[in-house]
Amino acid sequence: MTSSPDAKTVIISPSPRLPFVILLLSAGLLLLPLRPWPTLVVSLFSVFLLVQTYILKLEFNEEDLVVWRGQQELRRFPYSQWMTWRLFAPWLPGLFYFRETQSIHFLPILFKPAELREQLQQRVGHLEKLDT
Repeated sequence: MTSSPDAKTVIISPSPRLPFVILLLSAGLLLLPLRPWPTLVVSLFSVFLLVQTYILKLEFNEEDLVVWRGQQELRRFPYSQWMTWRLFAPWLPGLFYFRETQSIHFLPILFKPAELREQLQQRVGHLEKLDT
């Protein structure tokens, strides 16, 4: 986790767990009759995710979650528009779900889940959707 000097802006560290798990699981597809095509497709997808893991950055600041690709800002998600959020299966390479007033977002967890949860609880903890 990288913090700015004033500790109000935090960038979550990357975690390549999801791409590596998908790559390992793709080997199991060699048992299918169409081999090697399913394995090749899923393996290429895992390589794509691995590249995205190190290109994309999640930045938490006081008012927004900002998604960066390298030095280019892709999108801002103001906390004031968030309705709820949840991490699905963070112990596995899971999904990060959040809902804004206008849209729903699902992101693969390409970042360290503990750091992601810590920042979400600090910034929008009251909006966490818990199991009922």
